[in-house]
Amino acid sequence: MTTFSHNDYRIINKTRVFQGYFAIDEYELEHRLFDGGWSGQFKRELFERGHAVAVILYDPLRDEVILLEQFRVGALTSERTPWMIECVAGIVEPNETPEQVAIREVEEEAGVIIETVELIGKFFTTPGGSSESISLYCARVNSEDVGGVHGLEYENEDIRVFSLGVDEVKKRLNTGYFENATALLSMQWLVLNKERLQACWQ
Repeated sequence: MTTFSHNDYRIINKTRVFQGYFAIDEYELEHRLFDGGWSGQFKRELFERGHAVAVILYDPLRDEVILLEQFRVGALTSERTPWMIECVAGIVEPNETPEQVAIREVEEEAGVIIETVELIGKFFTTPGGSSESISLYCARVNSEDVGGVHGLEYENEDIRVFSLGVDEVKKRLNTGYFENATALLSMQWLVLNKERLQACWQ
């Protein structure tokens, strides 16, 4: 259990300083300190990225995972390439549940149907400067005929879909193949849990 709760900080002022495809808010706030006192008032900019869902697509019969490759502007400084190897993911829109997002995004981005799904957990990606959280799921799918290029043209999506055996995933975990943090975390989880999934889903 953490030391503090939502009762242990104060927001003095909040101002939206940018609104585009995403938004940036400036906060002036203070919070309790570990020694029992309060911090001074300070300002932080917060990138309002929204909340998202990511889905590991696992075929327990073939012991394969379905992955995506697509261009990411945030990875322009990558030493290798700005085309990232990723899991299916999408933003939670108003009045949508994370489960609904999972189903929608899997069909749009990978062209497959979820057979069974389980929630792994929820985590924050970069809480030092972004509000984004990700609800991570693992879904049972059929990877037999997976492949091709998917995505929505009006969202400028150009997504290559492919499958990879979990043994091969394990080999690539320490090679830098997965530069996307959510994909790296997801593949590590899958390697640790695949035997349980196979026992439950076969």
